[in-house]
Amino acid sequence: MLINPAKALWMASFYLFLTSGLVQAETEGKLRNNLEASIEVVNINQADAATIAATLEGIGLRRAKAIVEYRTRYGRFFSAEELSAVKGVGLRTVERNAHRIRLDDRESEERE
Repeated sequence: MLINPAKALWMASFYLFLTSGLVQAETEGKLRNNLEASIEVVNINQADAATIAATLEGIGLRRAKAIVEYRTRYGRFFSAEELSAVKGVGLRTVERNAHRIRLDDRESEERE
């Protein structure tokens, strides 16, 4: 049985097209898992503004400085939700970052 070269080329191209999508999906899944595994946490009672801004999603340097100033003025945070008392930090932002926020070293060690 002879196979038409054009048909063979088309079949090979179609196979590569189909499998490339699977490879891409698998690669994206692995990248997403690696990203989630490498999410950093920040101790909001000890970190400087640059560290807070780099770690928390939706918090820029200006807002991070406001967090540090609030902490300096009023003392340590006892819950992550207290961050919403800082002007410009909403409860949604706090909820979105709950898994990144630590309050003290002891709590950080217990969760690991």
